[in-house]
Amino acid sequence: MSSPDLRVTLGGVTLDSPLIPASGILPMDPVLWMGLEGCDGICTKGLTWRPRAGNPGVRLEETPGGLLNSIGLENPGVQAWMRETLPCLAGTGKRIVLNLACEDLDSLGRAVEALGAASDRIAVLELNLSCPNVDGGGAAWGEAPEGVRAALGIARPGWKGTLWVKLTPQAGDFVATARAAEAGGADGVVVANTWLGAALDLQTGLPRFARSVAGLSGPAVFPLSLRLVFQTYGRVGIPIVGCGGVRSAEDALCMVLAGASAVEVGTWHFRKLDCLAGMCRDLQALLQARGVASLAELVGAAHRGGFAGARKERSRA
Repeated sequence: MSSPDLRVTLGGVTLDSPLIPASGILPMDPVLWMGLEGCDGICTKGLTWRPRAGNPGVRLEETPGGLLNSIGLENPGVQAWMRETLPCLAGTGKRIVLNLACEDLDSLGRAVEALGAASDRIAVLELNLSCPNVDGGGAAWGEAPEGVRAALGIARPGWKGTLWVKLTPQAGDFVATARAAEAGGADGVVVANTWLGAALDLQTGLPRFARSVAGLSGPAVFPLSLRLVFQTYGRVGIPIVGCGGVRSAEDALCMVLAGASAVEVGTWHFRKLDCLAGMCRDLQALLQARGVASLAELVGAAHRGGFAGARKERSRA
């Protein structure tokens, strides 16, 4: 049997590997991007229309099962990024998945319009709806379907290429927000972002982070993210990108079985920068051991009888 095919197609974009470095992890360094194996696409750090200095004080804190972060979307702004960084990244041979954070609808519209001039160099626009909506009382845009609809009402008409929506697990009805993303014209949903957590300083008795709460990522959230992927599959007709706590090929395969067509890997890069290369090799070995020729056969297989069900489908085909 030849090596299993790991290619995936999501919303019109085909990637040689289902593994994508998640936003917020890797610096936008073209030398690093070119040398990174095991991935065809890389998600940028989050961008906003205006430059942001990020949050003051403590930004990272390790937990027993992961990492709390409160970076605050430090970035140079869309215009500076397009001028200074995009030309370098576009020459790395990697597909650019650009993570764009929604601060307010006016700045979102301006950012999407500006990025349109570079749509031939950006494979996917990943709209991050986990940011606070100041006009909406501070809740994240993605916490309710109406926020998702409002953001997509601006982003979708302005972006002609592939558009994914990165949803927040803080939503009261997560599936409803995913369905709102599909109804708003999204080509895929990223399930999901960090989970809110907190840490206290026992020297001062105060929160460790300036904003009191921070985003929890890492292995601790994997079962929670897997649940959301499993619950969302079949409730939307667009591809799902699983994200949250993945640290091995086994985790990635579980995401696929639950319904993900691709998988973003974030915090584990801090433990092993070249983790995706090993995950790809191990993922091929897992498929080969089960006689699976293509990863695409297994998307959502946990809903259809697992590996046995996938074999029956293959035999009928």
